Amino acid sequence: MGLFDWIGGEFIDVIDWTDDSHDTMVYRFNRKGNEIKYGAKLIVRASQVAIFVNEGEIADVLTAGTYELETKNIPILTTLQHWDHGFNSPFKAEVYFLNTKRFIDLKWGTKNPIMVRDPEFAMVRLRAFGTYEIRIDDPKVFMREIVGTDGHFTTDEIDRQLTNLIVSKFATVIGKSDTPVLDMAGNYELFGEFITDKISQYFTEYGLELTKILIENISLPPEVEKAMDNRSSRAIAGNLDEHLKYQSAEALSNGGSMGDMVGMGAGMAMGQMMAQTMSNGMQQPTQHNSAPSAPPPIPPTVLYHIARDGVSQGPYPISTIFEYIANGTVMRDTLVWSEGMEGWKSADEVFPDKFRQTPPPLI
Repeated sequence: MGLFDWIGGEFIDVIDWTDDSHDTMVYRFNRKGNEIKYGAKLIVRASQVAIFVNEGEIADVLTAGTYELETKNIPILTTLQHWDHGFNSPFKAEVYFLNTKRFIDLKWGTKNPIMVRDPEFAMVRLRAFGTYEIRIDDPKVFMREIVGTDGHFTTDEIDRQLTNLIVSKFATVIGKSDTPVLDMAGNYELFGEFITDKISQYFTEYGLELTKILIENISLPPEVEKAMDNRSSRAIAGNLDEHLKYQSAEALSNGGSMGDMVGMGAGMAMGQMMAQTMSNGMQQPTQHNSAPSAPPPIPPTVLYHIARDGVSQGPYPISTIFEYIANGTVMRDTLVWSEGMEGWKSADEVFPDKFRQTPPPLI
């Protein structure tokens, strides 16, 4: 043994760990040959736990504090090494530090849409994403089930597994939920707490605690969102008179110019005249042989279903079907069905004029 080795061996070891990486969950203290001097000082800081492992077996778990390593502080390791009647220094053991703080802003999200039933939209496909928070709750279980002998374990090594777990359980929970999609969007915080409560039990199998799930967005397919936008637009502009009055009041409150006021007033007057004309036209009875008669009943709107990716969508009015044909959403071979049809038929059979590529023959 060299002089410096002898001098180093005479000093009491200090075993501690500080971390500034923000993602390290477990760190194994590096010690040549895993030899620890009897009487060494162990410092376990706040939000840390130290675990002693002897010959592959988890021995003592020490929480925050400062310890002088001797038989009374590591009783399980003492029993394993049969030190009751004597203690040889140095001794061999692995020391793992576990970071028990919260690990925040971990990302989760659905890779593929989740098909669910909705009381308002029948069947819809949803996508969702957000963040979640975890912390080590049971150090022994986490070491035994997840870490093993990894000397530097980070959140990246378990993030994918936890994300898959959240997404799979999220699909189950949301599938059983009776909450309409529109109510979910307005109550992300409450729904996130509900999901956390339903999923957290599965994290205990890894020795982890799921402290929070945050939902940042739940989205519908683009065509459904477009239909919702159209419906909202119709609802907003449904009463033309009230809409024009609202615009006029907004212009007044925001200090609009005289020209704006005049233009707004003319528009409002025109709108009122149009509304009155339409109202009079609907109320004026049709004269036939000097006897009033009611107008014929409005024919019912024919609704169509379409099949996309093996899923029935709709029903849609024929105007929407023509729009889908125009933008390529509905192709020639897209299956279409409506009430009264014996079965599904291709779109070019139901609407041949919409797929005609050559003009009809001259007569």
